[in-house]
Amino acid sequence: MIFKELNGKKMEPIENLVIDVPQNCVGAVMEAIGNRRGELVKMDTKGNFTHMEFSIPARGLIGLRTRLLNATQGEAIMHHTFQEYEFIRGALPGRQNGVLVSIEQGRTNPYALDKLADRGQMFIKPGDEVYEGMVVGEYNKDQDIPVNVCREKKLSNMRTTSSDDNIILKPPRDMSLEIALEYIEDDELVEITPQTIRLRKRYLRENDRKRHSRSAEALAAADES
Repeated sequence: MIFKELNGKKMEPIENLVIDVPQNCVGAVMEAIGNRRGELVKMDTKGNFTHMEFSIPARGLIGLRTRLLNATQGEAIMHHTFQEYEFIRGALPGRQNGVLVSIEQGRTNPYALDKLADRGQMFIKPGDEVYEGMVVGEYNKDQDIPVNVCREKKLSNMRTTSSDDNIILKPPRDMSLEIALEYIEDDELVEITPQTIRLRKRYLRENDRKRHSRSAEALAAADES
């Protein structure tokens, strides 16, 4: 997004968003756009479709197309054009869940991923290369936790690798570039390579993330006082 300043206040680009959807999908569309600071400007009915026009911050369009197509079973028709600059409408809602952050560099294996299966949903599969600070999954709770997705099973006479053949893992969540950009928080980045799209923490080392978090909290407390 290209922001501007007017009299010391931040302004953002606002888009005119036009959507045509079946009448039974209007509720889902209104909810999705309302969550992104969109405002309904016009609505009318054309046959079995409802025509709606919104003004919405350009930042609210990131990831919206995919979500609307999912919510309307692929029947939504949408396009948007730049409308004007306006004062910032407010923060968009962030995600509700934390993430699983790798603490090791190496190659993932089925044993480690199976042990973490009940913690959340993975973004990686066995055999993927990971590094410290890489976001490897979504946590079930609202906080980030460090995990080791490269941990090997300790073998003995009674424990062998043959049991790994019975491990059944859920398919990892696949993210497009648009969905990844929508998903990340302020302390995260999207890393694009020719083969894949990865998510990572802005500060790779856990100690650096804790130090930065404490500094940010101290600055926020100073501003409030």
